[in-house]
Amino acid sequence: MITGAGRRRVGRHIAEALAARGHAIALHYRTSRDEAEASADELRSRGVDVETFGADLANEGEVERLVHDVFARFGAVDVLVNAASIWERKALEDLTADDVRRHFDANILGTFLVSRAVGLRMVDQVEGGCIITIGDWAESRPYLDYAAYFATKGGVPTMTRCLAVELGTRNPKVRVNGVLPGPVMLPPDLPLKEREEAIRGTLVKREGSPINVAQAVLALIENDFITGACLPVDGGRSIYAPG
Repeated sequence: MITGAGRRRVGRHIAEALAARGHAIALHYRTSRDEAEASADELRSRGVDVETFGADLANEGEVERLVHDVFARFGAVDVLVNAASIWERKALEDLTADDVRRHFDANILGTFLVSRAVGLRMVDQVEGGCIITIGDWAESRPYLDYAAYFATKGGVPTMTRCLAVELGTRNPKVRVNGVLPGPVMLPPDLPLKEREEAIRGTLVKREGSPINVAQAVLALIENDFITGACLPVDGGRSIYAPG
């Protein structure tokens, strides 16, 4: 099950990587129904068992319905990847309480509600399950004009550790880990100067790819001795500050 996988962003690439490993796929979307259905059709053409599900993840009732429907369709969820989020640029002076609430709902509340609902069902599965959260490398070194985003996304590592403890103590086969991407899918309208600055800020001196995030997700799923960890996939940005 991958949230926020309707549009062709990181979640979609993770879905394709999991499908290539033989997983059936539950694609979640909030508003991008047409794009989600197109993604599902493409996966079906490759022989993948896939279904789309719409829900507002900040609505607890809709989350419960979503999780019920996914389990009713597939019988179990072995992997949950929380890829739904928002990332909006706005100067600190212009931010409103609604901006912060909208980021909180998408980046924290939605991830928590889905992870709790799916995780508690995983506890009852003999084989357990694996939950992956998606944070951001820059929660430790935030940059300008994204205060609402970082104020909320920065809670993902703590939530990851908390859920790992809560669920792992109920069933040792339930693991929760996170991925902290760096510049892996810069917006196409990002000014060239900012794109070049992001690339210079890495040690590998190049932009990454959503495939790099998908590879990290697969590694965390397959290594059953890792839980409560957050893996930077950022080309070294979190440890390097160029002069």
